[in-house]
Amino acid sequence: MKTYTNEKANVPIKVDPITLQVIGGALRTIALEMSHLMQRMAYSSLIRESEDLGAGLFAINGDTWAEADSTPMQLGCLPGYIRGFQEKLGDNQFPEDIIWNNDPYAGASHAPDISLSQPIFYKGELVGYAGTTAHHLDIGGAQPGLLVDVPDMFAEGLILNGVKLYEKGVRNETLVEVIRQKVRMPHEVLGDLEAQVAACRLGTKRYIELMDKYGKDTVLSACEELMNYSERMMRREIAKIPDGVYEAESWLDHDGRHLDERLKVHVQVTKKGEEIEVDVSKSADQVSTAFNVAYSGALCVSVYSVLRSIFLDTYTHEEFVPANQGVFRPIKIVARKGSIFNPHKPAATFSRGNQVNTVADLIIKALAPIMPKQTCAGSAANIQFASYSGLNKNNDYWVYIEVNEGSYGGRPGKDGMDAVDFSSWNTRNNPIEDLDMHVPLVCEQYELREDTGGAGKYRGGLGIVRWNRFLTDGFMTMEGDKHTVRPWGYQGGLPGTSANLIKNPDTAPEELPSKINGHRFKAQESVKILVPSSGGYGDPLERDPNQVYEDLLDEMISPETAFSDYGVVLTDGKLDGKATESRREALRANRKEIPVYSE
Repeated sequence: MKTYTNEKANVPIKVDPITLQVIGGALRTIALEMSHLMQRMAYSSLIRESEDLGAGLFAINGDTWAEADSTPMQLGCLPGYIRGFQEKLGDNQFPEDIIWNNDPYAGASHAPDISLSQPIFYKGELVGYAGTTAHHLDIGGAQPGLLVDVPDMFAEGLILNGVKLYEKGVRNETLVEVIRQKVRMPHEVLGDLEAQVAACRLGTKRYIELMDKYGKDTVLSACEELMNYSERMMRREIAKIPDGVYEAESWLDHDGRHLDERLKVHVQVTKKGEEIEVDVSKSADQVSTAFNVAYSGALCVSVYSVLRSIFLDTYTHEEFVPANQGVFRPIKIVARKGSIFNPHKPAATFSRGNQVNTVADLIIKALAPIMPKQTCAGSAANIQFASYSGLNKNNDYWVYIEVNEGSYGGRPGKDGMDAVDFSSWNTRNNPIEDLDMHVPLVCEQYELREDTGGAGKYRGGLGIVRWNRFLTDGFMTMEGDKHTVRPWGYQGGLPGTSANLIKNPDTAPEELPSKINGHRFKAQESVKILVPSSGGYGDPLERDPNQVYEDLLDEMISPETAFSDYGVVLTDGKLDGKATESRREALRANRKEIPVYSE
């Protein structure tokens, strides 16, 4: 661990606790300012509305000092982006440079997540970086928007590392012209890139102001001590659980091309002392489509995110722990080279969301028996990521990307959360009004998926139903999964409901696979997305009958589910307490031993 010293006296700098807290708050505020600026300036709804972005401040070695409260998958990868372009550029970095990296083999999350970073110089010395990343609507790949079935990374579009969008404050007009000619939505993409540039400029300005106020050595020393503090807190929590090896596994539907071949995901969690190792090496081999995962930018980020949420949950943890690199120092992540979680270059890595969500869910499953109060039942562990596109009357492309929310499993003392992204995703929903105003689509239905959460003492969260209709001919790509796997129930809780994708549900229903790539739709054809609902936690017969009745009134569950799964009886539409108790006694007498997991 580096200790910053007073250059004149050559002694370590001690930052008092109050100044430390003030600087820590300032760092976090700067990151939030950067994020908010990107949202306000962004052109695409994916950034403006869904907040599929990341922003923060970073050390000269890429370590995270502070991050915004946006999508963890867009934040945890930024150290890798910075280290990736450092290998390419070395000392060829200057004030007011804006450096591009979206190479999955040089730290990126996946190709459309473009990182722009600015080196921060203070009195001629490089002292850190202001970094941003955002998911862009199109980068010129084989299909508009999203990709699933492509042969390699070169088919994913414009991938660059260490290229300067701005050099010494001057925009690279040649690169801008390449973007204009390469991507399908140049106006939106260039607008979103400039939003990232503005955020980098703001972060740099604010950080320099912080150094002007407190001094360079004090600020750098505070940044290091804040990381050390977060590391100590993480190690303290890890040390509380027993040493051991904990394992779990599940399956992914297919790779988007070989629809009858499921892919195994295996997680082994080894805890020893104050450290944890997560090994996914027993998972499936890399595939020939884009259904692979960048090791640094995607797998590691998801593992860090879920372990942080388990050990340092802000709701249950009394002390505030800054979100910085120190949290991740006690964690080691292993992935066999040549697996879907660490493929050989140039394998495509565009569609990586469902694999890493599954890893996060399996970490929870592996640790649940020893950490039952800090984990939940099986969650959607899924991202139903859809892109819609077509040509307008001028033969120019329109592209719309939408994140369809999953849900969380039941948890100790509470039902699972409905219609929210799981784990390392924190994106918000795409409002119907935004879709109707900007693209030739109309939303026919957008609501919770009723009567689908796994029954339990604490019910599993509900996913959503989203039904969109094309008003003109167009294309759709879906990066989905969990058509063949149900979210697991825990300690007697029942499993949740799997996903579905249905074309033309109102005219000629056609079941589509969980992944489609540039699927053609005619005007007035439609698609219905049914997102997985999550597993229940605890014995359903221990759920308060009054709560079951409330769920009935709210149409969260049906009378049939109340009777069969919860043993709740209605008489003349009202809760019948005596009949309910008799029904529950009969169910208890006839069932077998309550399983730890139900799937």
